[in-house]
Amino acid sequence: MRILISGASVAGPVLAYWLNHYGFAVTVVERAPALRKAGGHAIDLFRPAMDIIDKMGLVKPVQARKTGTEWLAFRAENSDRPHELEIGRLMRIVSDRHVEIMRDDLGEILHNATRHDVEYLFGDSIAAMAESADGVAVTFERGPARRFDLVIGADGMHSNVRRLVFGAESRFSTWIGAYLAVMSIPNYLGLRDRMDGITGVNRMVGVYGGAHMDDARAVFMFRPAAELDYHHRDVDRQKELLRRQFAGLGWEVPRLLGEELEHASTFYFDSITQLRMDTWSRGRVSLVGDAGYCPGPAVGGSTSLAVVGAYVLAGELAEARGDHTRAFPAYEREIGDYVRRSRAFAIGAAKRLIPGTRLGLWSLIQGVRLINHVPTPAARALVGLGGRGIRLHDEITLKDYPRGPAVKKDHPRGPAAKSAATPDL
Repeated sequence: MRILISGASVAGPVLAYWLNHYGFAVTVVERAPALRKAGGHAIDLFRPAMDIIDKMGLVKPVQARKTGTEWLAFRAENSDRPHELEIGRLMRIVSDRHVEIMRDDLGEILHNATRHDVEYLFGDSIAAMAESADGVAVTFERGPARRFDLVIGADGMHSNVRRLVFGAESRFSTWIGAYLAVMSIPNYLGLRDRMDGITGVNRMVGVYGGAHMDDARAVFMFRPAAELDYHHRDVDRQKELLRRQFAGLGWEVPRLLGEELEHASTFYFDSITQLRMDTWSRGRVSLVGDAGYCPGPAVGGSTSLAVVGAYVLAGELAEARGDHTRAFPAYEREIGDYVRRSRAFAIGAAKRLIPGTRLGLWSLIQGVRLINHVPTPAARALVGLGGRGIRLHDEITLKDYPRGPAVKKDHPRGPAAKSAATPDL
């Protein structure tokens, strides 16, 4: 049984690993010409995602590439006094098992774990799909047309597969009030084990380095009064909006918005938006990760959710022996509560991380001071939602699925195929 996955970031390779494990023939198509090494940013893997990484035998390489960020220091606007927080203590409040890793590093680890068993098509994308009773005819932008039994969109917030099958992104996206920008800059502050920054009303800036990084990342989060007007490919406009939102903020911000922004090697800017769909499946096509249920970048634990979603989707297909009419609904039932709770948490997290009033800013600072000194259960209550919402990831119980192949293995390209590691461009 042949399955096509669109997207080779995180959800795609995790799904590919498990589908291959269960005996499915897997092809992954990725628009980028090679494995993405575009700078990326730090992402969090919480307990359920780390348990899956453990099942994949990848804990050692993931641990070896963790960022090593141990301290968070920030000052309030109009103040030079930094407030410090031990990251490990904060993470123990959130999860009993946690790793922070750069997205590009995680993507490389996942690709290395699958590249010899899974066919990767880099530099291509799905142009059209036509479903019939016996499969999906896929037209690619560059390569020859091919037929697959199932197609899975793991191609992120701005999913091409979702657009082709379900319609325009605007039908499903809900802005939750904030924006995120990340840029790669020289590590002129010499940061290795800490993130340093400044926070004000409706805006915050942080800069961090990593144990395995030669450069650093500058992160901007802000909450404007209304949605901003810009095109997602108009970088000059995005930089203009960023400068306008952070004008007058002190610390290193003038330099960051000046020469560093002008010469940044990579730059990312997007709204913090949720995807809300009634279903992630239609016919022989389904969605996984941000493509189907992004709770909001940087605030909802979307990477852990994507890893869990990929594991569950593969497991349900294995249990159903490839019968998508049984597997897709089961996948949606199994992951649905996690998705809904992640959405609710993300909305609250955006408000807490970027206070909208001076009182909220003061409360954030006092909360940091208390977290440093009170026992962990009390600290969890301080963070909000009585400890339940903040630990939503650790409250997820992973289902056990078949231990070995569930279907007869085909090569994704048939018996005369080339090596799966060779891109077919």
